[in-house]
Amino acid sequence: MSYSAPMRARLSDIAQQADVSEATVSRVLNDRPGVAPETRQAVLTALDVLGYERPARLRKRSAGLVGLVVPELDNPIFPAFAQIIESALAPTGFTPVLCTQTPGGVREDEYVEMLLDRQVSGIVFVSGLHADTAADHDRYRTLIARPLPIVMINGYAPGIPAPFVSCDDREAAELAVAHLGALGHRRIGLITGPDRFVPVQRKVSGYKTAMSRLVQLDDDELGELTELSLFGVEGGEAAAGRLIERGATGIVCGSDLMALGAIRAARQRGLSVPEDLSVVGYDDSPLMAFTDPPLTTMRQPVAAMAVAAVRALVDEINGHAAPHSEYLFRPELVVRGSTAVARRDDAASQGGQGRRPAPSVLSVPA
Repeated sequence: MSYSAPMRARLSDIAQQADVSEATVSRVLNDRPGVAPETRQAVLTALDVLGYERPARLRKRSAGLVGLVVPELDNPIFPAFAQIIESALAPTGFTPVLCTQTPGGVREDEYVEMLLDRQVSGIVFVSGLHADTAADHDRYRTLIARPLPIVMINGYAPGIPAPFVSCDDREAAELAVAHLGALGHRRIGLITGPDRFVPVQRKVSGYKTAMSRLVQLDDDELGELTELSLFGVEGGEAAAGRLIERGATGIVCGSDLMALGAIRAARQRGLSVPEDLSVVGYDDSPLMAFTDPPLTTMRQPVAAMAVAAVRALVDEINGHAAPHSEYLFRPELVVRGSTAVARRDDAASQGGQGRRPAPSVLSVPA
């Protein structure tokens, strides 16, 4: 094979950069066998360093598309999951197709149809309908029967032969209550979402278990301290207002956004966080360390969960079936500035009667 002068110069440059012979460079560029993997990689790296475009046959081929369905992007925990999943997929050659649901917009089933039209190799569902006990889960069995590998994050539905990856919501609620109890709080409320969702049911269960250990309250009293509301700042604010009126000195929230709503509710009543009301969030989503006050929260191990979900999905795609069970990841209590020792009169009051009433004339904007 003969080369022009520019080609010889280029081969010489690449060979020098990679510390190999021109013949070896030629074999790599022509995708011929007989070159050690590390040597081949050295030549490709030299191409990149010198600014040469790799021949089409040597460019990294995409292994295909993977669907990623999330419920929203308003809650920063979901973009966090999406980012880690995308990063974890990159080395495998798969490219994620992000599908974001919005109220009144495209539904999960419609996104799935779109993804099937694009012949995705698998789908990751984050906090999807699999977490809703009122939803029909046959939709997932139909996908698996195609067959199409799927993995579910946060939420469990029995009878679906797929890997599930969840944060341990029961333990998260128990740890949050234990933290507030250690600070002297006894009137501890819980704010979380609608009870048809599996993570909500688990948080309520963990909360009741921890409160039973901490104080002697019957189901009716615990019911008064439990508020199931809409997810989001507004839902947290409305629910927190009701709990404050019932004498709660500490509140465990089902999400960081709900916790921000609880802080807003306290300030609108002239109360200070954490001096008058301690608040614990859930997720440790980005920027929670920079709120006012910095939010004490239960951290979901997003990176570990996302990587585990990607590994399970890729194994399924490659024919190495991952165990069809739920992997529970332990949450971590992150203590910041929104929790503090209960006031003495609050700690002494078991029924809330000793709580200092909120000022009626002072109103602090959110």
